[in-house]
Amino acid sequence: CEVRPGPEFLTRSYLFYSNRLFKALQFYYWDPSCRDPSYSLVIKGKLRLRQASWITRGATEADYHLHKVGIVFHSQKAMREVASWINQTSGEGCRGFLPPGRSWAPGALYEVLSAKTERDCTAALGFAMHELSLVRVERHFQPLLQPQHSGSRLVEELYLGDIHTDWGERLHYRPTGYQRPMQSALHHVHPCPACGMISGADEHHPPILPARAALPMQLSGSWVSTHCEVRPAVLFLTRYFTFHGNNHTWEGRYYHYSDPLCRQPTFTIYASGHYTQGIPSSKVRGGTELAFKVTRARVTPMDQLTVVMLNSSEAGSCGLAGSWSAGVEQDITPTNGCLALGIKLPHTEYELFKTEQDTQERSLLYIGERPTDGSSPDSPDKRPTSYQAPLIQCAAASEEFSSYISLKYMGRKDANGIEALKPLPVAFLLFIALLFLRWD
Repeated sequence: CEVRPGPEFLTRSYLFYSNRLFKALQFYYWDPSCRDPSYSLVIKGKLRLRQASWITRGATEADYHLHKVGIVFHSQKAMREVASWINQTSGEGCRGFLPPGRSWAPGALYEVLSAKTERDCTAALGFAMHELSLVRVERHFQPLLQPQHSGSRLVEELYLGDIHTDWGERLHYRPTGYQRPMQSALHHVHPCPACGMISGADEHHPPILPARAALPMQLSGSWVSTHCEVRPAVLFLTRYFTFHGNNHTWEGRYYHYSDPLCRQPTFTIYASGHYTQGIPSSKVRGGTELAFKVTRARVTPMDQLTVVMLNSSEAGSCGLAGSWSAGVEQDITPTNGCLALGIKLPHTEYELFKTEQDTQERSLLYIGERPTDGSSPDSPDKRPTSYQAPLIQCAAASEEFSSYISLKYMGRKDANGIEALKPLPVAFLLFIALLFLRWD
């Protein structure tokens, strides 16, 4: 069950044909468990892949054209609410979309966009398919989980463009990051109980996902990225957090890279501070609202370009002016952060958290999605209404992970002369067997 900014709760099933036509199904729900459907959209059009993206490395740019969009309501309440949106906010051609008092007809399909008649009533829904303008396909192998079996199975994942966190911008925004990947119906991660349900659904029969027990917010412990994450504005990174529940303090490390495989490090940020007791979110059901205060930070430049940038920054704005060198960590707390990297100290962020268990009963932590415009959620009204890719809980802050977060150089040797663990391989060896990639 996906959470989009708003919040919106949905599941998606997309089918791409060899003649470039596509049919996309989007199922919307009232609840964050995707068990109470509101309405479904059936979207038909054509997609043309273009060239490799100049902005987001590893992605392919694409053009799409919508032929028609239809909507099926799953209750009178949904029909009344959507009709009200369209009648109030659309142009002359849409105001009579549904007459007031029209009774709900189960299974009826209403056209909200038609290229043939040039009618488009989708804006009121906050609907756009700009996600199709940025495409990436990843293929890797997943080890078989059963102890008696050896080998691996092919997994194919489709990354589509991200959705702008500001509702008013999403209709015009051209993505530079990704949403969480969609799984191939044939070659998906196992186990995946929802995959078969969603791929077998249609606009008249939306998937009802299995009920899941609500988990209490248990932050204590260490959490790490499961893969190289891509954020808007061309940011590639992995994250590692430790939360200390006994005194409500936290520390995190953000490993930044210049490539979509997270193999070419640019700089690392270490930050620490404290956080408040969480309260249930009134806006995003299932989420918990917290406030995080960042009081200390350190930066380690990892390539020469970053070193040059930091050394050319204004005196007093980012550590000791002119003293930066690759692989050497420097405290930026005395200069109240680092202007060149957009870090201000002290700093408070208003966050949204959620914990879940995946199908293998591993604990996942979802942290609020960062604003697409690059700003910070530094006031309650800017608190996220959707989530980033989940972090997975480490068994505890083991020595292995302590080594992982303390090393400065990729390939550096420890005190015993043994080559150190590298940020990307540690995360991948622990959580993903990523053998090769292919993007179309």
